[in-house]
Amino acid sequence: MTTASVSAALSDASASTAADEVRRLAERRRIYVRTLVACDAVVIAAAIFGGYLARFSTASPPRIDVPYGLIGVTLGLAWLIWLRTARCYDERVLGYGTDEYRRVAGASARLAGTVAILGYIINIGVSRSFLAIAFLMGTVGLITARWVARKRLHRARSRGTGWSHRVLVVGDAAHVLELVRQLRREPYTGYRVVGACIPDGLLVPRTVGAPQQRLGDVPVVGSFRNIVEAATGARADTIAVTGSNELTASRLRRLGWQLEGSGMDLVVAPALVDVAGPRIHTRPVAGLPLIHVEQPDFAGGTKIVKNVVERILAIGGLLVALPVLVLVAIAVKLDSRGPILFRQRRVGQHGIEFDVFKFRTMVVDADQLVETMSGLNETNGLMFKMRQDPRVTRVGRILRKYSLDELPQLVNVVRGDMSLVGPRPPLPKEVAKYDGDVARRLLVKPGITGLWQVSGRSDLSWEDGIRLDLYYVENWSLTSDLSILWKTVGAVVRSRGAY
Repeated sequence: MTTASVSAALSDASASTAADEVRRLAERRRIYVRTLVACDAVVIAAAIFGGYLARFSTASPPRIDVPYGLIGVTLGLAWLIWLRTARCYDERVLGYGTDEYRRVAGASARLAGTVAILGYIINIGVSRSFLAIAFLMGTVGLITARWVARKRLHRARSRGTGWSHRVLVVGDAAHVLELVRQLRREPYTGYRVVGACIPDGLLVPRTVGAPQQRLGDVPVVGSFRNIVEAATGARADTIAVTGSNELTASRLRRLGWQLEGSGMDLVVAPALVDVAGPRIHTRPVAGLPLIHVEQPDFAGGTKIVKNVVERILAIGGLLVALPVLVLVAIAVKLDSRGPILFRQRRVGQHGIEFDVFKFRTMVVDADQLVETMSGLNETNGLMFKMRQDPRVTRVGRILRKYSLDELPQLVNVVRGDMSLVGPRPPLPKEVAKYDGDVARRLLVKPGITGLWQVSGRSDLSWEDGIRLDLYYVENWSLTSDLSILWKTVGAVVRSRGAY
């Protein structure tokens, strides 16, 4: 057998394997969507039945023209149709960001409004409290079920067993490598790079027996002249276009025309990084889709609401956690010599210093010992971290594992020094070494928890921690705060990166 025939056979085998994988991923995608529909149907049925029981458990329902059984079935079918109409099963939003949750909540709210209006006009005598309870239970249940399904999908994607998009990245070498790095940073999002197309001038002519050209470990499967053919050969279902001087507007427009009817998605990765979706708006001007980026929100009504709500939650948290605070205080006092609380000077919003409160988890002279242990630092950047820090007490290790040492910081929230959610409060000596970019962390109040807390805590590098903090500063919202608080519970239970 000749070299050419061997190469052809290997190419055919590779293409067959890729085709089989594409079919498997497509089937997994269909199964996931069907499972969501089935789960939504069960949740809606349970909510309607629960609303009926809650309303009529102690009294028989009044006689009306239409029986409640028929009303329940009709309402359930309408709810599912409303979710479908609102594109709550669109594969482009399943497992990504908060848009999926917003669509589910929005569809449920619009259906509830429609039912309320029709009920007022027709007036068939349906109990309003029954409808209110059913819609409330159903909306909460639908969002919770979506969250559970998403977590299962994320775990499957991280293991490589969940459906993911096969992505062909198009752009110059530097931009391709950067986009690949960002997509691989969070594999649970489901974008798996299968190849790259680079400018013609960078493409190395391939000879028989020569290894395939690669960018890092990404195979180069084509150039700008044959993007669609390269995507077809790589069995890609998504073409991600990133930066390149040769990708002009007309060339990108023609690429969109070529993809018509192919079933492939075309996505454009702009030069904007770490900017959340709510701050980005596309405005068509003179035929150009101009991207308008809103400025970060550092003041105004939303900020006032955040401060008020967080102080109320902090007061409630202190009252609820009072027995735990007492038990921890006793354990700290009995375990080692020294005060129960540890006070340390930290830097808050706009560079104003304050005393942060924590349960003491180290020996009394821990601050003095750190100077002699600088060579044992296991992180880069300005922080000092050790997985097996000898300064930590026995009780301190338990407190740190479950973040119980942070509970006294609720007092800092009540005082207005800190927020529940925000960047990590830095030390003055750290702030003294900040450059212009890192100093933007001080534009908002530091928080007890934040993106760093739910993304790995001490397992993160200094650069990743700063990137997450700056992302929060630029893109914070009440919705994102609630999401971070919810994720904090899971992070604390798993105790990942806590030491």
